Amino acid sequence: MTNDQAKQAVNITENRSSAVAIPQPSESAAILHLIERAARDPSVDIAKLNQLLELRTKIEDREARRNFDAAMTAAQADMRPVATDSNNPQTKSKYASYFALDKAIRPVYTKHGFSPTFNTGEATEGWVRILCSVSHRDGHVREYHLDMPADGKGAKGGDVMTKTHATGSAISYGRRYLLTMIFNIAVGEDDGNAAGGETITQAQADALKCLIAEIAVDLPKFLKYFKIENIEDLPAKQYQRAVNAIEGKRQKNG
Repeated sequence: MTNDQAKQAVNITENRSSAVAIPQPSESAAILHLIERAARDPSVDIAKLNQLLELRTKIEDREARRNFDAAMTAAQADMRPVATDSNNPQTKSKYASYFALDKAIRPVYTKHGFSPTFNTGEATEGWVRILCSVSHRDGHVREYHLDMPADGKGAKGGDVMTKTHATGSAISYGRRYLLTMIFNIAVGEDDGNAAGGETITQAQADALKCLIAEIAVDLPKFLKYFKIENIEDLPAKQYQRAVNAIEGKRQKNG
């Protein structure tokens, strides 16, 4: 073989090697392989085998959480602002109904493997706790909750609903607020394409008020921090920052 032929043979070998991608086993798969080998070995201690099983479970849980977070990021990137389609005659404001939210975002979150399930939990008298379990196809489940007032009071403080009606209204509002918070959805009259100087919608203001009451945030300090006189005066572009600040206090309170 001449030198040129040898060089050509080496080049062909290198090209073939680079063209074939050898799949690397995941951490979970590697642990499973060890467990299978250990299970076939009669000399392996049962306690050590159990430790391997526990390790595999922890690794799978960690991978599932990682996949959940990655899918959530992708889902939020695909979600568009939702236009308001309903009117609240008491507050003279517009909001996006649950039907509008569901129609807009269900195709997106299901595409990315998410499935939200709603329920109610224990809450203090006059309040309803709305629970939402968000499951991902890779196995991780994340729990969310929001407490809503169910006292039957209207915008001016008068009794405008029966207790049954107030509970149903609180659940309806809570489901909508939780969906917008979980998937970080913007709601607006013009599909969210409003001018940068606009304030938050009434629905967003109501959601912030519920969070503030639930977590016992100091309202005067909150208003002073954002340099506003009322929740409704909060600039739309500051809404997510305000939610993050309140949720941060929740985490500090444990």
